[in-house]
Amino acid sequence: MKSILSTLTLLLFTTMLLAQQRIEIPLWPDGTPNDNGLTANDENGNADFLNLVANDSASITVYKADRPNGIAIIMCPGGGYWGVALGHEGHDMASWFNAQGITYVVLKYRMPNGHHEIPLDDAEQAIRLVRTNAAQWGINPARVGIMGASAGGHLAASLATLYSSKDTRPDFQILFYPVISMDKAITHEGSRNNLLGKNPSDDLVCRYSLEQQVTTDTPQAFIMLSADDTTVPPANSMRYCQALLEHKVPASLHLYPTGEHGWGFRDSFIYKRQWTGELEKWLREGIRWK
Repeated sequence: MKSILSTLTLLLFTTMLLAQQRIEIPLWPDGTPNDNGLTANDENGNADFLNLVANDSASITVYKADRPNGIAIIMCPGGGYWGVALGHEGHDMASWFNAQGITYVVLKYRMPNGHHEIPLDDAEQAIRLVRTNAAQWGINPARVGIMGASAGGHLAASLATLYSSKDTRPDFQILFYPVISMDKAITHEGSRNNLLGKNPSDDLVCRYSLEQQVTTDTPQAFIMLSADDTTVPPANSMRYCQALLEHKVPASLHLYPTGEHGWGFRDSFIYKRQWTGELEKWLREGIRWK
C-alpha cells in the first residue's frame, strides 16, 4: 500500500509540475497576415488529432524545462496538411525533452486550404516568438531547432530550407519519416494535394520539393524513418540526406527495419528505445554549434 501511495504521489507531482510549466500562446495575437478561410466551426477531432485547424486557432504550447540547458525545439505534428496529430507527434513528447533540459514547443499550425504559404508563415512566426521570449524561457536564441513528423516534417524542412531571414532560420532540424518531395514519383499524394492543390505549377512543385532547396546554409539534420514505410516512401529522406551531404551540411540518418509510418512517441514502435537514445546523444554531443 505504501508503495502504491508513493507511486500515485509521484505521478500527481509530475502532472502538476508539467501543468505549471505549460504555456499556450496565440500565434498571431494581432491577427493573421493571411486567411485560410477556415473557422472554428470547421475544426473537428480530439486531443490526439485535430482536423482543419482554423485561421484564428494557431498557437504554440510551450513546455519550459525545470533546469533549462538553453536548447529549444519547436515540433510540427504531422497530418497530411489536413490536420495535426497533437498527441503522439506533439504533446506526448514534452516530458521526455524537458527531462533533458530542453524547452519543448508544440506548434498548432493552420491548414493551407488552398493557400500554400500559410503553414510556413506559421512556422516562421513560431520561431520568432520563441526567440523573442528566449531570455524569459531560459533559451539561447542561437540554439533553437525545428522538428516535424510526416507532413509536419515537410513543414520543418520547409523552414530549414525556405526561411526568409536569419531571424527565422532554425539552428538544427529533426525529421520523423518526413514528406520531402512534391515529385509525384515519391511524394505523399494527400500532403501534396492539400498543400499545393491538384494541378500545381511546375515552379510551385519545385519550390516545395525540398531536396532541391538545400544550400550550404541549410541547418544540420537528424532524420529517422522506417524502411518499410509505404505511406511516405523512404526515398524522401534518402534524397534529402543526399542533398544535405552534397552541400556539406552535417546529417545523421537513422533507418529502422520495420515500423511503417506515424509512430511518433508511441511505445508500440519497437525501436523507440533506439531512436530516443540516438536523438538524445545527438542533441547532447552531435550538434555543431556556431
